Amino acid sequence: MIKKLLLIALVCCSTFAFAQKDGDANISLGVRGYNYTELPQLFNQAKDHQFISTTFNSYLIKFNEGLFSYRLSGNYINKSLQFDNNCAGCDLTTGKVKDYAFKAGFEKNFSYTGIQPYFAFDLGYRGTEFNGRGFQEQKTPSAVNYRKRGVTVTPVLGIKISPIKELSIFAESNMEFFYAFGKERATADGTDQADSHKFKKGEFLINPVAVGIQFHFR
Repeated sequence: MIKKLLLIALVCCSTFAFAQKDGDANISLGVRGYNYTELPQLFNQAKDHQFISTTFNSYLIKFNEGLFSYRLSGNYINKSLQFDNNCAGCDLTTGKVKDYAFKAGFEKNFSYTGIQPYFAFDLGYRGTEFNGRGFQEQKTPSAVNYRKRGVTVTPVLGIKISPIKELSIFAESNMEFFYAFGKERATADGTDQADSHKFKKGEFLINPVAVGIQFHFR
């Protein structure tokens, strides 16, 4: 019985010591290998077309201080997109969307164990642009352009697993508030006249899951 207790204590101490070494890393570099994310709304886009999957488009760097870290991150999406505008099944719009963001914030781990849940909070700048064509029922096709830029506020919940001290695998989800200034423009084929207007808009974006890997350096 005593031997079993000593063995359990040794394993626990080893796990704690290993996790402390991981937490003591000065810098961590990471990449999100998979994201399932919600894009900002384009025009009057039907909601069920805004979630997309991306791979290896988001990177981060962290400066660690034990259970507390400062983090910088950036992402870029350049993707072909087709969606219904105004309502489901009408006004087909097709083209390319570019979405990018730069964020700074902090991350708080809740333990030094091998499995570490954490909370993060990021502030940043985001821009979304779309260029394509709109095909409205019984109307002349149009060249359409849409862009908005603004600030983001993003609370994050995540969990990390460290199989070795130099590496962690993480999964996280967040809800982002995006407040932007924008402009949309449509020019019908064969004309020089454009229909455009400016707007201000705030929206909540749900990003259910991101999975990635971090490398730790001293």
